[in-house]
Amino acid sequence: MSESMPSINKALEGVRVLDFTQIGAGPLAGMQMGDMGAEVIKVEAPSGDIGRKLGPPWQNGESVVSMCFNRNKRSLIVDLKKPGGAALIQELAKTSDVVLESFRPGVMDRLGIGYEALRAINPKIVFASVSAYGQTGPWRDKPGVDGIVQAVSGLMSNIGDENSPPMKVLVPAVDMVTGFLTTSTVMAALRVVESTGLGQHLDMSLYNSAIMFQQSAIASYLSSGEKPIRIGTAAPYSAPNEAYPTKDGWIMIAAYHDDRWPALCKLLNKPDLATHPDFATIPLRVANRKKLMTELTVLLASKTSAEWQALMEAEDIICGPIADYDMVMDSPQLKHNGLIVETPNAIAGTVKMPGLAVGDRNAQSRVRYGPPTLGEHSCEVLTEYGLTEAQIKALLDDGIVVQRKTDK
Repeated sequence: MSESMPSINKALEGVRVLDFTQIGAGPLAGMQMGDMGAEVIKVEAPSGDIGRKLGPPWQNGESVVSMCFNRNKRSLIVDLKKPGGAALIQELAKTSDVVLESFRPGVMDRLGIGYEALRAINPKIVFASVSAYGQTGPWRDKPGVDGIVQAVSGLMSNIGDENSPPMKVLVPAVDMVTGFLTTSTVMAALRVVESTGLGQHLDMSLYNSAIMFQQSAIASYLSSGEKPIRIGTAAPYSAPNEAYPTKDGWIMIAAYHDDRWPALCKLLNKPDLATHPDFATIPLRVANRKKLMTELTVLLASKTSAEWQALMEAEDIICGPIADYDMVMDSPQLKHNGLIVETPNAIAGTVKMPGLAVGDRNAQSRVRYGPPTLGEHSCEVLTEYGLTEAQIKALLDDGIVVQRKTDK
């Protein structure tokens, strides 16, 4: 596509976002909006986003965990505990479009910058609250993070195999899903602003996201009344659709379709398996999964993952090696797609991370701003919001605003 064609990385140009969120879900949403062209101001306390303390790894004292959620933002330090802090945010909200926050429910209200207070100033404001369990309900005031919500939402009970204890998804899956949902919901709310002139308060919770994330598993449970069992890499609704050991590693095979199952059996020189009374249909293969896995495990141990992949792909059998991150980073598809971007940081130097990878090739991340150091852009941001030098100096003198000392 031509460089002059429209691209979603400019979709939110002109949108101003005040981002009060911390750690994972909320910061991810703010970063995605920044990737799509919004001007995202990361509003932090003098102590900074809690996520800045998470690690290892670190690069020159900067948390890589924090940086990977905060590209395309600028950092403004505002001490909301000082008189005048709330008044400053109220002033900025007059010309902002979106507020993201992830305090416990009620905190923003107590600070004087909750939805009702800001709506009175700017009726168009879209105010997204990201919390563990939501703004209402019996669990409203409970603290929660990704791992805890993986536990209480049922997700953790389904991960692993029959011989393992419950397991957590290593990546913060609930944070990531909540961030993605927050981005799309805010964009939908901005569309409503265009048509009605009115903003709204969006209640985004890790818990709700975790339940939606388990759409098929929960729907299956509600239909059958049967709790899912831990079956490792397998899919509960089809077989063979799991990982198998090979001569040098593991390969994931999805050969459950009516045409691919016989093709796999033929490739393995066991055509009779395709019509075996225990394996002839998907329901039979699911019911006899253990027996099927035993049969296939013996056959697949004779070749390497790469050898099997070449043979299976030639027969249009869906498969792929279980790759570690060394293999992923060396993937020709990852390189072709340009999935890794380099972002600058005043302390850490260059930081590599996955970029925005949706839409057409023109939509890939523009790194306008690297992950900001704490308070890196305080004065710059306030100037752009229209504050005078005298007003900014007064805020600095009163300690309401802090500018990182190493900046000019």
